[in-house]
Amino acid sequence: MTTLLTPEETARYDRDGYLSYNKPVFAPEKFARLQAIFEEDLTRFSEAELDMIHKRDERLLEFLLSDEVLDLVEPLTGGNIGLWASHLISKSPFTGKATPWHEDSAYWNGRVSTMAGICTVWLALDKATPENGSMGVIPGSHVNGFSEYEAVDAAANIFSSEVKAGTFDESKAVYFSLQPNECSLHEGRIIHGANANTSPMRRAGYTMRYFPLTSRVFQDNPRNAGHKIWLARGTDQAGNTFENA
Repeated sequence: MTTLLTPEETARYDRDGYLSYNKPVFAPEKFARLQAIFEEDLTRFSEAELDMIHKRDERLLEFLLSDEVLDLVEPLTGGNIGLWASHLISKSPFTGKATPWHEDSAYWNGRVSTMAGICTVWLALDKATPENGSMGVIPGSHVNGFSEYEAVDAAANIFSSEVKAGTFDESKAVYFSLQPNECSLHEGRIIHGANANTSPMRRAGYTMRYFPLTSRVFQDNPRNAGHKIWLARGTDQAGNTFENA
């Protein structure tokens, strides 16, 4: 296994549920190509269509299935890796909505046999700081994954609900600061969110989501209708069906 993470970083991820990787992920020319694809797709597709964008723009598979990313993910998921999802995200200057505190696992419940081991790589396409709405995480909160939720103002937030206030310690939040081509990694059950972008700087990123192939995606679940998965590395252990098989 080629790994880009130290044993200490892997242990920290296992303990805290997240990691900041403040090194370039791709070579400069390759990252510039990804940025160009993003700018093109931002004008071609609606905001909703930017979710699972690799289904519409297969050029992105070069990056999603790349060794640069999979070598980051493998210590966290194991050597048999499936591509679960990807999403191009752009928060416009001054107008980008807040992302309420949530767990990805709460939205994926019932769609896969276990949430354990699902890993999201959040690659910064623009500089991401607390000032322009970078993501924050609650360290160690990935032990649950199914918190109690309450409604929030849908006009000011990307989602209409969030983890109920008082059920976690928001003062412990850690917000990422990433240069373009750096990334964060977080476990699918961790509580995370982002403030609105009130700055003059756009905040764009590409989320790349992976799962261990010891997990079964329930492709007969109606909520998975049309959802395609890719074999990213290794061999399947759970009877999944892949788009690139």
